[in-house]
Amino acid sequence: MNLLPTTTSTDVQERAPRVAVLPVGSFEQHGRYLPLITDTAIASIIAREVAATYNVHLLPPITMSCSHEHSGWPGTVSISAKTLYAMIKDIRASLTRSGISKLIIINGHGGNYVLSNIVQEANVDGPSMTLFPHGSDWARARKHGGLVSDAHADMHAGEIETSILLHAEPSLVRPGYEDADHEGGERRFLLTMGMAEYTESGVIGYPSYATAEKGKAVLESLVADFADHLGVLNVMPG
Repeated sequence: MNLLPTTTSTDVQERAPRVAVLPVGSFEQHGRYLPLITDTAIASIIAREVAATYNVHLLPPITMSCSHEHSGWPGTVSISAKTLYAMIKDIRASLTRSGISKLIIINGHGGNYVLSNIVQEANVDGPSMTLFPHGSDWARARKHGGLVSDAHADMHAGEIETSILLHAEPSLVRPGYEDADHEGGERRFLLTMGMAEYTESGVIGYPSYATAEKGKAVLESLVADFADHLGVLNVMPG
């Protein structure tokens, strides 16, 4: 397992990328069969696949973020939205000083709502940042992968997350996903009540449907869609 970039300063100088890619994950419960680093691993896997295809500057992940809805489960650690905002602002400023003015955030945790605001603010004076994957990117990836569940029903530790890990980092998946399916219902007050109101296991989704083949197809679709995000930043894929 290698979820951290191993490029040297010389590598970056020779490749001269115009865009940096920043994975943002979380450190939160994912049931009994997926690790606390699941969202970080998935964001890093997507970023790793992207960097193998396009000329981008791959950054190490932010490993803790806004996981407050998972409070109460052992091991979960959160930071505030303002801390995450400040971290990305500082990273972006440092990249700009080094000559890289474009940034793509690869978000692995749906609870990081502040990232949308960060991207909005960054683009006031022209396209310089995008958030990936969008909901439409995930929807195409689900269709391409032949997933059984939809994004609402398969919210957390379900078919798509387990499939990606089964393909890309199978050592992270423990036994137990085969019989852990749970439907969390409408979840109108998730932000108020937290995950514990809707699941005892920490799972909302259908991990029993997960396969490595689906995970591979999901990643292929996401890598292809990444080209559109480069395009909107006026950067040619390559």
